[in-house]
Amino acid sequence: MEWATLPLKRYAEFTGRSRRKEYWMFTLLAIGIYIVASILDRIAGMNGMIAGRYGPITVLVALGLLVPSLAVSIRRLHDSDRSGWWLLLGLVPMVGEIIVLVFMVLKGTRGANRFGADPKAGEVLPKAA
Repeated sequence: MEWATLPLKRYAEFTGRSRRKEYWMFTLLAIGIYIVASILDRIAGMNGMIAGRYGPITVLVALGLLVPSLAVSIRRLHDSDRSGWWLLLGLVPMVGEIIVLVFMVLKGTRGANRFGADPKAGEVLPKAA
């Protein structure tokens, strides 16, 4: 569970590197939170109130997870020695999204790179600053 919550502890930290495990565990946690928020919206009868599709609880959750999601995605790109600006490629429909997904799946560079030390080297779980 600590791997999933680590991006929340490193909320707006856009520097450094993040392991695949940190990224994917956080993504899984975020999906679970979105599902719960959507269910709560439906139970409260507020489903589809915003833009005809989303309820207010889901929108608040999305806004709350926006910055940590961006931060962990950028740190994940840093792990493979890519600039965080590559994340903008995801705005290109289909092709860009697939390319960013591939970047997130690829292994990070071994050893230190221009974005920092290898997060896999030495520590079992990186400490939040």
